[in-house]
Amino acid sequence: MKMNSTATLFSLGLLILSGVFGSDTREVKSVSVTEGDSVTLNNDVKVQRDDLMLWIFGPQNTRIAEIKEQVTDMFNSNVKFGYKLQVDSQTGSLTITNIRTEHSGLYKLSIFSKRGTAYRNFSVIVYARLYVPVITRDSSQCSSSERPTNQNCSLLCSVVNVRDVTLSWYKGNSLLSSISVSDLSISLSLPLEVEYQEKNTYSCVINNPIRNQTTHLDITQLCHTCAEWFLVNYILAACVSAVALVVALVSVMYFLCRKCRRAAQKRNGFEPTVETVQTEDEEVQYAETAFSRQNEQKKRANGTEEAVYSRVVTRR
Repeated sequence: MKMNSTATLFSLGLLILSGVFGSDTREVKSVSVTEGDSVTLNNDVKVQRDDLMLWIFGPQNTRIAEIKEQVTDMFNSNVKFGYKLQVDSQTGSLTITNIRTEHSGLYKLSIFSKRGTAYRNFSVIVYARLYVPVITRDSSQCSSSERPTNQNCSLLCSVVNVRDVTLSWYKGNSLLSSISVSDLSISLSLPLEVEYQEKNTYSCVINNPIRNQTTHLDITQLCHTCAEWFLVNYILAACVSAVALVVALVSVMYFLCRKCRRAAQKRNGFEPTVETVQTEDEEVQYAETAFSRQNEQKKRANGTEEAVYSRVVTRR
């Protein structure tokens, strides 16, 4: 609901133009929050029903909410905040839901009453959500030219870069190394070398001023010796070769059995007849499942021999 008091709006306009709001140098309360969370800017000043409360935001002193006699006017705050603002009409506290990084800035609450004017200022900093670091091993360390006596395991911790973060390696609680890059288009990466079978605890941590994400190193999974690396590769190669050999043997046996079966059919006097099929472009011949006995030659009464021929059928 909108307030209909033109005089009140006019007086507020005069106050803004005169710099009362902009020149306020009172204490500023700092509030830090992660993107996507909700935050409430609490008013700890006791207010009366007829008090006038005004929320403004940013360097342009944009009015986002006004409360008069417990009636709230949100102005055009939805343009900037997209229905993310909620105001307690009795206390004047402001809540921002699903806050985004663009909502960072200075929020000012001015309370006008018969007792005088009170101010509450809040500096809100919204940090981006942190990604989980990923630890990988440099597999080129176990090349064919490298001896398996190498005692170091080379690791790399990587993570997507966001604003105001630092990527670090820790050995227990001791900081080993860290990196921070302001260019957000560049991913963060930090190397580390440890000894094989080492019993110390390592972790890769990305953090900003309010939160962190940690990935612990499992040395037994990533840091095996090069000899073990070669053994695993040898077993995999042997398995692939064995499978290929079995496939080849099965193929050879299939063709040999097929050849033997055809030879046996010829010895027994069975030959497949051939039927011809005429297509539009070419003539195709195929075997029909019909056989003629040819192992004997029939003799006529005059002593001549008669040969039995296979039937050939042509279809279109």
